[in-house]
Amino acid sequence: MSVEVERVAVAQELLDEVQERLARVRWADEIPGTDWEYGVPVGLVREQVAYWREHYDWRRWESRLNAFPQYGTEIGGQRVHFLHVRSPRPGAMPLILTHGWPGSVFEFLDLIEPLTELGFHLVVPSLPGFTFSGPTRERGWDLDRIAGAWHTLMQRLGYERFGAVGNDWGSSVTLALGRRFPADVIGMHVTQVFAEPEPGEQFDDPGVVADRKWYHENMSAYDVLQSQQPQTLAHALADSPAGLLGWMNVVYRGWNDLDFVLTNVMAYWLTGTVASSMRLYYEASRTGRRLRTGDVPLAVAQFANDYRTIRSLAERDHPGLTRWTEFATGNHFAAHSAPDDLIGDLSAFFGKL
Repeated sequence: MSVEVERVAVAQELLDEVQERLARVRWADEIPGTDWEYGVPVGLVREQVAYWREHYDWRRWESRLNAFPQYGTEIGGQRVHFLHVRSPRPGAMPLILTHGWPGSVFEFLDLIEPLTELGFHLVVPSLPGFTFSGPTRERGWDLDRIAGAWHTLMQRLGYERFGAVGNDWGSSVTLALGRRFPADVIGMHVTQVFAEPEPGEQFDDPGVVADRKWYHENMSAYDVLQSQQPQTLAHALADSPAGLLGWMNVVYRGWNDLDFVLTNVMAYWLTGTVASSMRLYYEASRTGRRLRTGDVPLAVAQFANDYRTIRSLAERDHPGLTRWTEFATGNHFAAHSAPDDLIGDLSAFFGKL
């Protein structure tokens, strides 16, 4: 299959349509003074939409993305978009970096130049069904299928062996790569391991357990709905950019970099991929999210204000776990919020492999 040069160039009519829709939002009612008690507050979304209309500049982010070489290729009947940036250093190690939901390749832009200078060739694909690799047109794009597509992509680019890096769903895809292709994956670096306890399993850190309990009871509604009925939710989100922003605020809660948030929201909106991106939750919930790998070296980097992995569960499922780092910086999108710390951890881990 051929690999073709691509470039993102959103039609101005689509950008104008976003502004038209934002100008006539029909706002939901809410009980005064409830803040986040019932979910994302109306006042927050109103402020964000006002900024979106008056200050946000998609073209600036589009230009940032287009500063790097982008390509497209067909794998398994699906068009896959990816960045491919080679290091000038001889003997550079190939890495494939995978995002999650509601993220995109934009979250990795701050890593590209530093990592290539350190001696890494970078492949940064958009997940099938997400933003510039979507929508998907058939069922079955689960974690194993995506891992197979990534392996095909790397082989097509001439990388027989490579390292894998991931965040959110990208963490799970990275682990699936290591499980399916242990001879070809040099090492795996992730920011979360979504490992759940067996009935009656005990842990040493009650604080982590309490955090996980709070998360499941207060923050996992989006996960449940997208796992059970993504199409039902998509009818609303595909028709309202303000509604899409409101929904994605569940994950972006507490962010002060609104331009980054809006760029990711726009990436889904402009490509019409909110429905297909949410289908990954459905597919993964039916084929299994628990991933067990063998002896492929694994590093876990835990950043502040993010899902907290229980270390003993990660060690249970991944005997190749050799590096565990906890940071007081960053959040769920560490590549954007704490790039220097993540770059240092990636370099330290892969530099020894």
